[in-house]
Amino acid sequence: MTIQAHETQGHETVLLQPAVEALLSDPAGLYVDGTFGRGGHSRLILEKLSEQGRLLGIDKDPRAIEVGLALMERDTRFTIRQGSFDDLDVMLADLEAVGQADGILLDLGVSSPQLDEASRGFSFTQDGPLDMRMNPDVGPSAAEWLATAAEQDIADVIYRYGEDRFSRRIARAIVKEREVAPISRTLQLAEIVKQANPAWEKHKHPATRAFQAIRIHINEELVSLEKVLEKALAALRPGGRLVVISFHSLEDRLVKQFIQKQSKGDDFPRDLPVPVSALSPRLIKIGKAVKPSELEIRHNPRARSAVMRVAEKPA
Repeated sequence: MTIQAHETQGHETVLLQPAVEALLSDPAGLYVDGTFGRGGHSRLILEKLSEQGRLLGIDKDPRAIEVGLALMERDTRFTIRQGSFDDLDVMLADLEAVGQADGILLDLGVSSPQLDEASRGFSFTQDGPLDMRMNPDVGPSAAEWLATAAEQDIADVIYRYGEDRFSRRIARAIVKEREVAPISRTLQLAEIVKQANPAWEKHKHPATRAFQAIRIHINEELVSLEKVLEKALAALRPGGRLVVISFHSLEDRLVKQFIQKQSKGDDFPRDLPVPVSALSPRLIKIGKAVKPSELEIRHNPRARSAVMRVAEKPA
């Protein structure tokens, strides 16, 4: 199997060097790329691994799996698995590697190829079927959910995951329009949201927040993130690193709070004289949040909202 040009072109891996540098400690270790995408991080990891090193790639997207299978044919140190990264524990068990990961990398959100391919239904600027599923073979599409969801549920999703203050107006407009005709196309939904949104944000399409929210809901992105963060603690060996790249405030807040909580260790009363060493922290925060350089943002504008956080399991 060969990698087709369209599968790798147009995708710029965000924070490529900083993420891999933060992740790798032992060239002969076992690493997990929980969001393989088009393999940008994975290829650099493999370049730095020794012959004894191993890398597990995970992705929901069938297109990503095609690219991963081609890489697996060329490099026996690499294994690709289709599914959600919150099945990390099961996948490591299949490899007889529970608790043996030297590093886990999560590059969250939607990839450039998914956004740029109109037929995937993620884009509010290109017309295509209103799908939004990272794996088109699993679960209801965005169109199917919007066709049956209660107005209050739609409003709740747009408010919770899109932080859109006009969520009720948008939900009301969606329900009104679907009574006239099914909402089955991306530009159709974008126009409905646009008309229902009375105050557009500068330099931001008025449908941005609603599309983000619906996508997160359809793919259960934050639910999966919460699960994989917990499972990463058991998956990592002592001294292993967790590296997470987020692209919006909801993801980053969740990751930041998780690392803070696990770094505090056992929950003793504040006035109890207990040394830090006795608190048994489950993670150690490594450095400050890392953001792309101005040069990277100029080269790849989609990198501008990225935030990387790193933590290490105590040895």
